[in-house]
Amino acid sequence: MQKLCIALISLLFLLANNVNAGIIIGSSRLIYHGDKKESAINIENPDPVPFLIQSWTEDSDGKPIKADNAFIVTPPLFRLDGNQKNLLRIIRTASALPQDRESLFWLNIKSIPSSSREDSNTLQIAVRSRLKLIYRPSPLKNDMPESVTHRLSWKKVGDRLEVTNPTGYYMNFLYIKAGNSKIADGGLVAPYSSASFAGAEKIHSGEISWKIINDYGGFGEVHRATL
Repeated sequence: MQKLCIALISLLFLLANNVNAGIIIGSSRLIYHGDKKESAINIENPDPVPFLIQSWTEDSDGKPIKADNAFIVTPPLFRLDGNQKNLLRIIRTASALPQDRESLFWLNIKSIPSSSREDSNTLQIAVRSRLKLIYRPSPLKNDMPESVTHRLSWKKVGDRLEVTNPTGYYMNFLYIKAGNSKIADGGLVAPYSSASFAGAEKIHSGEISWKIINDYGGFGEVHRATL
């Protein structure tokens, strides 16, 4: 039994060491500015082996969208050789997107490693990355979510904490706290909409604090409001 365990552990280490590291995507989200004809994101393959890269967009509900309804990605399918880089270009094809608020879509990037008979002991995994693709119309270009997140309003509704967003920006939370109690890790509230979060049963009043994720995937200062 001991020899069998050692053999299994050795096999797991062998497989783990042969898993391809995968591609590197230049950002965790993409802000598409309405005054631009296109936007782009960098794709890098740090591995010596090539990958097949497949990309497409989805609407806010995660459903594939037609090319003439919002965005196209080019090239949609290409080979990325080892230690090489390429750009994915995202081009807007829809002209009827709202101009008073941001619109949310999803950019999907799937990396499929190459395989050969010599790779018979290599664990091959196709990995899909799903990034927020946010269209920001030209009238909103002078601000950023961080600069207007203080306008959010908070209230308790039953056993939930509700936030109302009176701005044209998506607010992507890193966390939400009521006093010292964490209500949520992550979360999203759409422009001119409300969202609610469970876990507020014991909260009646006090301070709400939160951080939001910015355009670059980082986060800034703590914001506070009174419940």
